[in-house]
Amino acid sequence: MSDQTEYAGFEASEFAENPEPRVPCVLLLDVSGSMGGKPIAELNEGLVTLKDTLSADSLASKRAELAIVTFGGTVDVVQDFVTAENFHPPHLSARGGTPMAQAIITGLDMIATRKSTYRANGVSYYRPWVFLITDGGPDDGWQAAAEQVKAGEASKGFAFFTVGVEGSNFDVLSKISSRAPVKLKGLNFRDLFLWLSQSMQSVSQSSPGDKVTLPPVGWGEI
Repeated sequence: MSDQTEYAGFEASEFAENPEPRVPCVLLLDVSGSMGGKPIAELNEGLVTLKDTLSADSLASKRAELAIVTFGGTVDVVQDFVTAENFHPPHLSARGGTPMAQAIITGLDMIATRKSTYRANGVSYYRPWVFLITDGGPDDGWQAAAEQVKAGEASKGFAFFTVGVEGSNFDVLSKISSRAPVKLKGLNFRDLFLWLSQSMQSVSQSSPGDKVTLPPVGWGEI
């Protein structure tokens, strides 16, 4: 039996055990050298908050799916899609440059693959979310990635959010997505992830396709 056949079998059993509709979210996290010290520590604590609040909601823990792509020198998939109940927050460390564009394209490819997997297993899903968090700007160009983001948003393939820490290149961030970037207040990652968790809970309690009103963004400024 090939690895691919085994993997397909694993997916089938995963969805047989939990046939709930999925709310997929990819976090694209900047772990470049400038995030060292307090920023990366606060980011790590924020991921724990995200895990704890989603897991405490019995429906969201089965429906919300999280994946994490980091970019700091290299682009790494540190967590492929798992439901919140099976999510274990990684401990991130800061290093290297900011290959943001490559990280965006990696995240969008992961969403396309995951949607195909849902369809192949007859599992319904909500519009995926992509959440980009950075304290800088891309050092690997951004135009091609921005084109993919805007095309995907226009076709309602996903919703793309950008969040910039103080010192981010907001001019470039504003050109990547059709949504205006949000400026994080200080290093308030905990409240950002609390908001993300509450938003995913709201979506998970709706039916796929329903319009959902998200909580106010108290952790940032648009």
